[in-house]
Amino acid sequence: MSAIDPASVELGLDTFGDVSLDASGQPEHHGVVLRHVVDQAVLADQVGLAFIGLGEHHRDDFAITAPDVVLAAIASRTERIRLGSAVTVLSSDDPIRVFERFSTLDALSSGRAEVILGRGSFTESFPLFGFALEDYERLFAEKLDLFAQILTEEPVTWSGSIRPPLTDQRIYPPTESGRLKVWIGVGGTPQSVVRAAHYRLPLMLAIIGGPPAQFVPFANYYRELLAADGVEPLPVGMHSPGYVAETDEQARDELFGHFQAQRDRIGRERGWPPTTRIQFERDASPEGALYVGSPQTVARKIATNLQALGVSRFDLKYANGAMPHDQLMRCIELYGTQVAPLVRDMLA
Repeated sequence: MSAIDPASVELGLDTFGDVSLDASGQPEHHGVVLRHVVDQAVLADQVGLAFIGLGEHHRDDFAITAPDVVLAAIASRTERIRLGSAVTVLSSDDPIRVFERFSTLDALSSGRAEVILGRGSFTESFPLFGFALEDYERLFAEKLDLFAQILTEEPVTWSGSIRPPLTDQRIYPPTESGRLKVWIGVGGTPQSVVRAAHYRLPLMLAIIGGPPAQFVPFANYYRELLAADGVEPLPVGMHSPGYVAETDEQARDELFGHFQAQRDRIGRERGWPPTTRIQFERDASPEGALYVGSPQTVARKIATNLQALGVSRFDLKYANGAMPHDQLMRCIELYGTQVAPLVRDMLA
């Protein structure tokens, strides 16, 4: 178990803007969902949470296609919470435009912008924006290399196979701090860990299935790679799905139907077997990747895995299917007012 300084621990939230149900049980309009996401982020700021991350998707069950635009709206109504993507699918975006959008957000939010870069577990953006899936690896590798150079905020000279070369090109606006905070989201491959260490970028582990303990080797490997190159330790965080209610039974009962419907829809697209209650309960157990239960249960699981992996940030993906807005708001309230203090007490 790694020693974690309770004062350094950050608890955040992630959402894809899952399309929720209205009072009559019908899917809400995407516009309504987007306004709800802003309200949810405002509440997260009010209860003292550290971060809100918005995931990018281009499909009917998720409302957020332009995280930076929604984050700018959130920036205008919040004061402290940091604002980021979760994730930006860099492979199907333009690195220069990504930097410009988030450095602009950084200016508007007085330095609160972050980017979590990833390849994404959904691929609908590739045909939508005219990219070939067979170029999946090459696109991410080259665009990340360019983005890493842009992050220096010095004139960029770069060449590759995916776009015309750049020669002493400045990118605007620069950040006031001189460095935009950027993470690499990793789903669990050694190659992704090596890439994060190579570019000296913080590591965000996306733990959405299986025992969190299986990611300990990846976190340790990342630290070893940095140490071998004489680099000071960089932040490591983790992201997992979950939901908080007053009791374990209430949390599991309120979440299960929505979680099952969403997982089975995605499963039909990918050839997964149907989700069962037994599987759900296993994922919600202390050894699983689903953080669902009372504040005490969720806090205990977060504290245990923060210590096991030696990470200092935990982001809860609090929207998992078509759960109503009022339930998501109560989850955020409990997470900020009860779970976060309990986690720090347990780590003390």
